[in-house]
Amino acid sequence: MEAKAVARYVRMSPRKVRLVADLVRGKSVGQALNILHFTQKRSALPVEKLLRSAVANMMNKEEAS
Repeated sequence: MEAKAVARYVRMSPRKVRLVADLVRGKSVGQALNILHFTQKRSALPVEKLLRSAVANMMNKEEAS
């Protein structure tokens, strides 16, 4: 199943955020959260928050159907 979340107004360069996003793209949620937790990049925090938001959106979407 797919879920969508959008992070707006993140005060970080897109290039730096993309470096971290590329690390977790295509991974399972648990694996991605684990990678983000141990990544020592400042942009890992907003990406982790975004991933958790997408998971919550998916859970709410499942409840509604």
